[in-house]
Amino acid sequence: MSDTSQITILQAINKALTDAMAEDDSVLVLGEEVADPEEGGIVGVTKGLSTRFGPHRVRSTPISEQAIIGAAIGASLAGFKPVAEIMLMNFTTVAMDMIVNHAAKLRFMSGGQTHVPIVIRTMTGAGFGTGGQHCDYLEAWFAHTAGIKVVAPSNAADAYGLMRSAIEDPDPVLFIENLPTYWTPSAAPQPGARVPLGKASVLSPGQDVTVIAYARMVQEAQAAVASLKAGGISAELIDLRSVAPWDRRTVLESVARTGRALVVHEAVTPFGVGAEISAVIHEELFSRLKAPVKRLGGAFCPVPFSKPLETAFAPRAADIEAAVRSLLAAA
Repeated sequence: MSDTSQITILQAINKALTDAMAEDDSVLVLGEEVADPEEGGIVGVTKGLSTRFGPHRVRSTPISEQAIIGAAIGASLAGFKPVAEIMLMNFTTVAMDMIVNHAAKLRFMSGGQTHVPIVIRTMTGAGFGTGGQHCDYLEAWFAHTAGIKVVAPSNAADAYGLMRSAIEDPDPVLFIENLPTYWTPSAAPQPGARVPLGKASVLSPGQDVTVIAYARMVQEAQAAVASLKAGGISAELIDLRSVAPWDRRTVLESVARTGRALVVHEAVTPFGVGAEISAVIHEELFSRLKAPVKRLGGAFCPVPFSKPLETAFAPRAADIEAAVRSLLAAA
């Protein structure tokens, strides 16, 4: 595959699963409708896997999120590396006991005698009119739980590399996929590439302000940064890629230079990931800040079903640009 070619995030995840399964017989895939001929789930991420690797390694399950995660945990304890799909992130609530009390804690409660190398794939994101029970970003819940890693790619190359690293990680990883960006093309990954968990990417260097984002908000931030640049404002854009652990060093080094920071996410603003990052920046860099850290997230309400309200729910490029300008004006 040429590094100048482009693929979608959906294709990148499918390729990551295909390559991992081809290289390691212990990698399994399970979840609702993940096997052919059911087209690999509702958007086709796992399409073709069961045809190639067989139903013993790619298994469609009953509609029971608790059973899916419970089976994945059991398989991991037996030496497998399961990739379990919870179709939509809101449905992780049904399996919270299995995720938080079992997957996250078994390594600790066994005194390190056992690991739980499972990947929990789940998709979310406003934009398709699926309403308040189907598209919340709940990453802060899991980032707050010791023992779980949380990743949220914004492009195809990172989706591939993070998935490969997540499958090889000895601990549970929640892998968040953004539904509206599944079909967005971007640069394809190098074959076999890995992206380290917990390592951010500086997408655009800048001197005036640091913008920190992840998942779909990176794409909105890129548009905002380009518009700001045209107006003479130099914004450094950091794609976190991993929410937990997050790359404190890269973020703090950037903010120490710029003196200003904006954290953007689609999840509602109160009690979110932005609050944690903001707190750390203030604790570590208070004397070097030119303005208080600003947070920008979704409105504090369920995701609306109405299209105009849904469009207004999450930050857009114009909102990010306005937030950056307000930071500069506060100096």
